[in-house]
Amino acid sequence: MDCCICISMPSTLRPPRKMLCETCYEGATKLKETLNGTKSNNNSQPNSYKAIERDDLEERLNFLSGFVAAFRYQMHPDILLKPSNDGPPIPAHKALLAVRSEVLKNMFESESRFKAPATEIETVWEMKHDELETLLEFLYNGVVSEDKMKRHVYALSLAADKYYIPYLRKICERHLDLYLCLTNALDILEIAEVCSYPKLKDKALAFIVENSSHFVHATGFYDWALKNPHLHVLITMAMVPKTKTKTFPF
Repeated sequence: MDCCICISMPSTLRPPRKMLCETCYEGATKLKETLNGTKSNNNSQPNSYKAIERDDLEERLNFLSGFVAAFRYQMHPDILLKPSNDGPPIPAHKALLAVRSEVLKNMFESESRFKAPATEIETVWEMKHDELETLLEFLYNGVVSEDKMKRHVYALSLAADKYYIPYLRKICERHLDLYLCLTNALDILEIAEVCSYPKLKDKALAFIVENSSHFVHATGFYDWALKNPHLHVLITMAMVPKTKTKTFPF
């Protein structure tokens, strides 16, 4: 039988040129099996790598969770942070705070009072005890529970902005964006302005304009407008449609 593979001149075969001898057929079959096996191995290899990476990630998270234990059980603290509401000072570790915040790092390096023993350091933070404790838990753990985020999101946003903690800023902005509603839109607009969340500010402003009849007559809007006159102007400008300016001869 003429074979289209091993014949010396396959062009002389009449179409269709699909005839194979037994030897070439067996060779082609083995080659196909080899290629299929290689493809199967390549497909399974990433899955095994993913499993290894997942295990490594879990081990890494467990390894890093030691920071939480250091905070929770007050292991060798070297700074005491005093909240603004006369609550008890909270022990912490300057090294970790400096790693989390460039502002705190510069503060610790530049001010001599932070070089004293931990028992002699009390720095007043503009946060209540629960708010400060939640912030520290985040700095040690990288996580804020949903309940604490709902209660302290405004204080955490201000702290993230003041002490430049980008990851916390991102989490707070995402939370505020997710829970924007009639009851908190004005507060979110205010915090977005203070903390420089431009996208959130635009979204809150558009939401307020869309529901202007609710906000204009809402209890507390007058006091809020007196507190935030520039934002009140922005709302008014957004509510009034733009018209062409007419010039009048004098």
